[in-house]
Amino acid sequence: MSAKKFFTPDQQKSIQKSIANAELNTSGEIRVHIDDKCKEAVLDKAADTFHMLKMDKTDLRNGVLFYLAVSDHKFAILGDKGINEKVPEDFWDNIKIVMLEHFKKQQFTEGLCKGIEMAGEKLKVNFPLQSNDTNELTDELSFGK
Repeated sequence: MSAKKFFTPDQQKSIQKSIANAELNTSGEIRVHIDDKCKEAVLDKAADTFHMLKMDKTDLRNGVLFYLAVSDHKFAILGDKGINEKVPEDFWDNIKIVMLEHFKKQQFTEGLCKGIEMAGEKLKVNFPLQSNDTNELTDELSFGK
């Protein structure tokens, strides 16, 4: 199944809504990118995608990427420098564990939404919403090949 068709339009809207809700109380930025395949190490591909999406250009370096390669059953969560300096070392692993539990039950939308919610909670603590905050990155899902 192709990346663009993996989630139905309604599921995509649910994911986008999770992103928007997670960003309501934080200056942090969350993106979701879905590829068909990942032929390299998933963290390397996620890092390349992070830069391609210009997520490393946020003012506070507080972007979070949820990267999925659907055909290869790989996923990664990548936080920018500003976030990684503030969250515990095992923070992303803990979110991945929760997501993986959902993924094992074929609950991909639910798992992704829960991971986004968890990241948003931590972003809210470390990067509270500022009065002059702007949404620096789109909440729309992006797709590769």
